[in-house]
Amino acid sequence: MLNRYPLWKYLLIVVVVVAGFIYALPNLYGEDPAVQISSSSEPLDGETQSRIEALLERNNIALKSFDISEDGFLARFNDTGDQLKAKDVIRSSLGNGYVVALNLAPATPVWLASLNANPMFLGLDLRGGVHFLMEVDMKSALEQAELRYHADIRALLRNNKVRYLKIKHVKSVGIEVKFRDEAKRLKGLELLEDEFKGLDIKEAERDGSFFLDIKLGDKEAKEIQEFALQQNITTLRNRVNELGVSEPIVQRQGVNRIVVQLPGIQDTARAKEILGATATLEYRMVDTTNDVQDAVNGRVPVGSRLYYERNGEPVLLKKEVIITGDQVVDASSGVDQDSGSPAVYVTLNSKGAKKMGENTKNNIGQPMAVVFIEHKVETKMVKGELVKVRRKVEEVISIANIRGVFSKRFQTTGLDGFEEARDLALLLRAGALSTPIEIVEERTIGPSLGQDNIDQGFQSVVIGFILVLVFMAVWYRVFGLVANLALALNLVLIVAVLSLLQATLTLPGIAGIVLTVGMAVDANVLIFERIREEIKLGNTPQASINAGYEKAVATIADANITTLIAATVLYAFGTGPIKGFAVTLSIGILCSMFTAIMGTRAVINLVYGGRKVKKLSI
Repeated sequence: MLNRYPLWKYLLIVVVVVAGFIYALPNLYGEDPAVQISSSSEPLDGETQSRIEALLERNNIALKSFDISEDGFLARFNDTGDQLKAKDVIRSSLGNGYVVALNLAPATPVWLASLNANPMFLGLDLRGGVHFLMEVDMKSALEQAELRYHADIRALLRNNKVRYLKIKHVKSVGIEVKFRDEAKRLKGLELLEDEFKGLDIKEAERDGSFFLDIKLGDKEAKEIQEFALQQNITTLRNRVNELGVSEPIVQRQGVNRIVVQLPGIQDTARAKEILGATATLEYRMVDTTNDVQDAVNGRVPVGSRLYYERNGEPVLLKKEVIITGDQVVDASSGVDQDSGSPAVYVTLNSKGAKKMGENTKNNIGQPMAVVFIEHKVETKMVKGELVKVRRKVEEVISIANIRGVFSKRFQTTGLDGFEEARDLALLLRAGALSTPIEIVEERTIGPSLGQDNIDQGFQSVVIGFILVLVFMAVWYRVFGLVANLALALNLVLIVAVLSLLQATLTLPGIAGIVLTVGMAVDANVLIFERIREEIKLGNTPQASINAGYEKAVATIADANITTLIAATVLYAFGTGPIKGFAVTLSIGILCSMFTAIMGTRAVINLVYGGRKVKKLSI
C-alpha cells in the first residue's frame, strides 16, 4: 500500500527522537560557579570534606553541593560572589599542600549524567577565557643541540684515542675542533662522519693549525626544530591538564608558534604564570678539590663551573650533570619532616634512577647541589627602542651531603616558600619545556563578551528559524507545518550529537547550524514542489506523495553529498574556527537528511496514508 511505513521505521524514528531530546537536554541547565580542590601530596578523604563544609558554614557561605571524583573535590555555589569568597577561605585554611582553583561545572542533573548525557562545550569566543600565542626560541633549540653534540664529540674522540688540541662551541657558528697535524684531523674526520650522519663537517686551516668546522646539517636542524615544537606542545598540554580546563586548544601555528586557548578559565594570571614558566632542576656534585675564590677571580678549573647560591655565596660545581628535570616522572610538594621547610618529592624514570643510584653510591659523604634554572624574558631600552632580551637564571637552591644510597625517589629542599615548591612540583610533573618559549600575544575575553556572542548567535538562529517557519507554513500549509516540525527536530538532533561527541561550539559552529537550517528546508522544498508537479499532471494525491518523495531523493542526496565532501575538506585542511564550522555543517547535513526525508515522510504517512484523499493541503 502506498504511503505506509513498516512498524520498525516508526520505532526507529521514535528512538532517535527520544534519544535526541535526552542528550540535548543537559544544555538547558547551564553551569554552576565552583571551586576545585586537588592535591598530589595531601589526603582527600571524608575528614577533609567535613572540614571544608564546616569551614564554609562558619563563614556563612551557602554551599549548593559537594562532588567527589578521582581528580579531587568540587564545591558548587549559587553565584560567583560565594565562589570567590569560598576560594580565599579554603585556600587560606587548607594550606599549601592543596591546589584550590576556580571552575565552572555543568549543572546537569544526576539522572542525565548517569546516562552519560553532558552539555557540549562552548569555545573561547562564546564562554570567555584567555588566548595565548607563544613563540618557541628555535635559536636556543639549535644551540642546545650543538652543546649536546659538543659533549658527544669530545667523548667519542677521547674514547677512540684521537688526540686533539682544543674543542669549543661558538654561538651561531658551530663546533670547532683543533688538531696538531693533518693525519690526526683525517682520523677524526673519518670517525665523526661515520658516527654523526646529521652533521655538516668541513676541513679548514687557520694560523697554521688544522681544524674541523662542524655545524648541524639542514635536515638535522629541521628535525631538531620540529622535535622542540612538538615536545613543547606536549608539555603545554600537560600543564593545561594540571590547570583543570575543559576542552582547551593547544595547537601549532606555522613553523615556531603555538596557540593556547583556555575557555572558561577565570584565573588568567595563574594560567599565564604556569604556561610560560620554564623552571627546571639540575643535580650536580660540588667541586671540593679546587678553591672557589680562584674561580671567582676568573681562574675556573677545567671540568667545573662557578655558580651562586640565592644568598649570593659563590659555589663551585662539577660540569657533569647527574640528572635533569626531563628525567622526572612525578613530583609533589610537601614539608620536610626534619626542618618543617617546603620540599619537593621527586620520582625519577629508570634512566635517571640508575644514574642517581650510581652517583650516590660512589659519593657517600660528598656534597651534592641542586641548581634551579629558569629562562626569563625582559624588555629593555636599547638605542631608543624596546628590545626583548632572554636571560637564563641559574641558582643553587640546596647543598647537602649524601648520607646514603638513593635512586628513584628523594626530596629536594631549599625552596623559597611553599608556593614555589608547589609550582616547581607542577612543572616537573607536567614536564620541562625543551626550549624556552615567549608569550608574544595575549587576549583575554571576559564572560560578558562571551554572553553577548552567545545571545547574538542564538538570536540569529531564532530569527532565521522563525522566518523559515512562517514561510513554510504560509506557502505549503499542512506540508509546511510538517516540514517545520522536522526542522525543529533537526536542531534538537544537531545539539544532541554535538553534546554526545563532547564537541566544542564556537561562533563559526553557530554559523554552520544557521546554514543547516536553510539547507534542511531545501530538501523539503524539492519534495513538496515535486508533489505539486505530480498533482498538476493529474496523478492521485497518494501517487503524487509517493512520486514526490521517490523522485526527489536522488537530487537531495546529490546536493547533500557534495556539500558533505566540501565540509570534509574544510575539516581536513582548516584550523580551529574553520573545523568548528565544518563539524556542525556535517552533522547538520546528516541530521537534515534523516528528518527531511524519513521524518517528514513518516508524519505525512500518518496524516494521509492508508485512506482516500481528495485534496492535499500543499
